[in-house]
Amino acid sequence: MSLLVRWLTVAVLLAQPGEVLDRVLAIVAGDVIAQSDVRLARDLQLVTVEPGSDPTRAILTALIERALVLAEVERYAPPEPAAGDIDGRLQAIRARFPTQEAFEAVLNQGGIDDSHLRERLRHDLRIEAYFAERFPPTGRDALVRDWIAGLRRRTDVIDLYKP
Repeated sequence: MSLLVRWLTVAVLLAQPGEVLDRVLAIVAGDVIAQSDVRLARDLQLVTVEPGSDPTRAILTALIERALVLAEVERYAPPEPAAGDIDGRLQAIRARFPTQEAFEAVLNQGGIDDSHLRERLRHDLRIEAYFAERFPPTGRDALVRDWIAGLRRRTDVIDLYKP
């Protein structure tokens, strides 16, 4: 069990009865995905959710898959994205909010800042570059789904979400 998981377990046990600080929804190869991570991805609209589906489940599944893929991407080190590409993604996310203050409020509520979001966008672009290098454009979606299923089978994934 990783040190982070042990620390979170102690933190939860020390919390006052009935006081929920955050909920661990999944653990992927020792990395925790919390309810606050799902909420932030939802509020920033980083994951597309199909109408009528459970949004928490859909976002959590996407975050689990992203963690699996990112671990694999880190092993192969695709090229770094251009700063302008990261800036463009950041501007597109900012444009989803009526004001800069509304955007910053979501970041603050999620406990992150601009640099953290930029790093996430950098990882997203690296994942896209990896897919472009590894999988042919024709049939890419099916190939990626199969590949992620394989990653899931050989990685420790604990999914704790109950609707």
